[in-house]
Amino acid sequence: FLYGPRNRYPQSEQKALEQELLEVVEKLNTLEHPFKFSDLPQHISTQSESMLTNQEDFINELKRCLDLESVSKLIRFTGSRDNEMKVALSVREGDQTCWSFEARDAGSGPTITGHINPDIILLEANDAMRKTEFHEISDVEHLFRILHARRWRTRNAYYLPAARSGIMQSHGVIKLALVKHATRNRFEVSTFSGVIGDFFEQIVNYRESTISPNSVRRVAEELEAELLEGRIEDKRPASEASPEFLYRPEQSEYTLRMSHASAMVSELAPLVYLLRHSVQRGELLIIEEPESHLHPDLQTKIAHILARLVRAGVRVLITTHSNYLLQQIGNLIREGELQKLGESTSESADHLKKEEVGAWQFHKNEPVTELPFDLVEGIEPEDHLDIAEDLYNRAAGLQNRIEETKAGDAVEPE
Repeated sequence: FLYGPRNRYPQSEQKALEQELLEVVEKLNTLEHPFKFSDLPQHISTQSESMLTNQEDFINELKRCLDLESVSKLIRFTGSRDNEMKVALSVREGDQTCWSFEARDAGSGPTITGHINPDIILLEANDAMRKTEFHEISDVEHLFRILHARRWRTRNAYYLPAARSGIMQSHGVIKLALVKHATRNRFEVSTFSGVIGDFFEQIVNYRESTISPNSVRRVAEELEAELLEGRIEDKRPASEASPEFLYRPEQSEYTLRMSHASAMVSELAPLVYLLRHSVQRGELLIIEEPESHLHPDLQTKIAHILARLVRAGVRVLITTHSNYLLQQIGNLIREGELQKLGESTSESADHLKKEEVGAWQFHKNEPVTELPFDLVEGIEPEDHLDIAEDLYNRAAGLQNRIEETKAGDAVEPE
């Protein structure tokens, strides 16, 4: 894990590497001090930073995800005088910055820089993994394998794009069209973006071989019962064929194809099947606009579903324009605050901890800003309040004019 096969390096270099590891052993055995990123062997810390700033991998994935011929195509409608694009990201735990990343492009190709905070604590002074004294280099290698599995293990991520409803309703037609034109000469296909293509591939290749944990599958069942009032099913004309997804309303012997079901059903169907057969604890679930095509009452209920996923150990990331959803998330955080005080309410099973929730608002041509939770206001974007106030003032002004006009018409001329 650390250096590969023992014979990979010349003997003199191998000895230097082993001496470096022995110094790591000494630091690990100093139990009163935390073990930090800076305590890692230089080879490992350098390799970690180079992985963060791997320019080729980043560019290829960006082009694939956004269906771009060149990353420079991103520099459009930015409002920048210098015609420059910059994306900066900083990841923190509490008040500590863990690592930062920045990509710039002025049209000649992106430049990527990144930095890992050397003071990141990998093992606390009182961590149970340090109770045993380390003696051999193999002990350290074993420890790093455990650390890698525990903290840095790559986990699956699932992405539900905003276009999921249309894809669920028409994926069979799209698939047939691709097959029909597969052998035509000089046939130019308009390509999907990578994220849409990934979702389409999940739909076409859907299998029930994987089963999510009980806690996650239970959320899928609650989603069907409380929002869909029915069940999402699938059938295959042949064992190797891609599935057709169906909706069976409660207490009905009949099923509906997705193209015959409501947009709400086709929006939530892929979430149901992911929670049944794919998503595991610790994995990331990204949902664009989970409130799409939902009545305001159901928008508040989807907030409860998201909170239950968090309680089940799923990492959830959403985009939203729904004030109903944000207000209910605020209420769920208040439920969590009550639990901290030893109180509970009828809905306290669905709660969120303040430290589990982060909200950020995106602005045109401005930096992204964090929206902190406020016990009184909850999570409330300022422009939402401005719009609500403008609508109220406009309504009040029009009502006053109507009343004044009626009063004027009621006065008889002398």
